[in-house]
Amino acid sequence: MSQHNQRPLTVACPQCRKKVEWSESNPYRPFCSERCKLIDLGAWADESHRIAGEPALDESNIDEWLARAERGDER
Repeated sequence: MSQHNQRPLTVACPQCRKKVEWSESNPYRPFCSERCKLIDLGAWADESHRIAGEPALDESNIDEWLARAERGDER
């Protein structure tokens, strides 16, 4: 089946859940609008959205950790 005969993929906007076409004619995909895209970006910026996993390594104590490792201290 050629690409022109297939229906475009429809997805839910991650922000408002409105159904949108995933196509080149939608410059905001997977969002339905620039507004939803900016709301989502703001949520990442203020850390409302996060990727699950271990907390990032706090490198402020790295010199102390290296010194302990050199001495063989365990803590």
